[in-house]
Amino acid sequence: MAKTDVFDSDPTAIAKAKELKREMKKLLMNIEEEDGLSVQTIDQLQEALSSFKQATMRKMAKSSSLEMLETVSCPDEFRCPLSNELMRDPVVLASGQTYDKLFIQKWLSSGNRTCPKTQQVLPHTALTPNLLIRDMISKWCKTVGLETTTYQTSPVDEEKAVTRSDRELFNSLLCKLSSSNLQDQKSAAKELRRLTKKGTEFRALFGESSEGINRLVNPLLLHGSSLNEDEQLQEDVITTLLNVSIHDDSNKKLVCENSNVIPLLIDALRRGTVATRSNAAATVFTLSALDSNKALIGKSGILKPLIDLLEEGNPLAIKDVAAAIFTLCIAHENRSRAVKDGAVRVLGKKISDGLYVDELLAILAMLVTHWKAVEELGELGGVTWLLRITRESECKRNKENAIVILHTICFSDRTKWKEIKEEESSHGTITKLAREGTSRAQRKANGILDRLRKAMNLTHTA
Repeated sequence: MAKTDVFDSDPTAIAKAKELKREMKKLLMNIEEEDGLSVQTIDQLQEALSSFKQATMRKMAKSSSLEMLETVSCPDEFRCPLSNELMRDPVVLASGQTYDKLFIQKWLSSGNRTCPKTQQVLPHTALTPNLLIRDMISKWCKTVGLETTTYQTSPVDEEKAVTRSDRELFNSLLCKLSSSNLQDQKSAAKELRRLTKKGTEFRALFGESSEGINRLVNPLLLHGSSLNEDEQLQEDVITTLLNVSIHDDSNKKLVCENSNVIPLLIDALRRGTVATRSNAAATVFTLSALDSNKALIGKSGILKPLIDLLEEGNPLAIKDVAAAIFTLCIAHENRSRAVKDGAVRVLGKKISDGLYVDELLAILAMLVTHWKAVEELGELGGVTWLLRITRESECKRNKENAIVILHTICFSDRTKWKEIKEEESSHGTITKLAREGTSRAQRKANGILDRLRKAMNLTHTA
């Protein structure tokens, strides 16, 4: 979130400020509508303004204290060797060195078993509170006029451990991305890719403001069609977008709603390296985890390049592509788009050739709810290989998806009944599945058998 006023860095304060603003706006609307201004309305407005003023003053006081922390130079012995920040919860490691608890715990949880400062191998990882240093820091804070509650909660996000040095490095890399020097852009993109893969801190920093995403994708917007000469830059930027999107739902929303991101993902799917195209598909899959993003991405036209990439069948990309198409098609409106863009033909060809049956059959089972998909499957001879999967596959999930598709075909296209009846007469495939399949497969198999029996009775009656 961009920092524009005194409330912007505190989520609780933001919520309170919004609530007060809404209340004042409602009161002002009442004033406009009333012919005569009531004393009660005036009192309510004064109370809301007073609350807003007090909240603002409290926040300004806290901001002033934080500014003091940034400008006052604290003694080196009060700084954590890992974060180079004033320690909030000093603890002693087995090596005898003192660290801020948050940062040394993060060091140890990453699998390190040495002291960061001395490189000594640790006999154990127990942490002992350093009460002496804690007391000295508390006294120093009082001496310089700094509230201890302020330095203990800011400016580090205790969950993600974002330090001031992290933020400075992040901002410097964004500046390099914004430069006109291609080599600076490439080195910054490569470093951001590495940092966002390594840990959560830099993913969290991207989530603070849409400006970070804008500056990340800016080099791709600048170079446009000349990217063929700088494929690595495109790969690094797209992969960084993937890393940032993985972080949390807030990041997914922020990335997807950036007007430049989806067009750049479409471009990457069409003309990136194999790694870039695979990571672009993985980014689409990740972003599509949010229902609101499914609709936004689906109407962008991205399904067509995904389906084209699926048809190419590169083994390095196909699973990411299939996952992206499947997740997008959970939204019903995207199923018709996928069918229109030729998904049924591509899926049918791959499945009939025995390629990636597990992933692709699951997609087809969703698309078959569209009448056009049923029609295309009939033209492709889909009943034959669907029956073969139902009969021969050892995977219960594949059998289930195959019978789901056959059930829809059976109830939509009576010209396929003959082939299904012949399969049942020769192998008893559907009867067997009605006994031994998953609960869903049993329901669909029994539905087909009922339909075939009714059709046979009608024939005899006629």
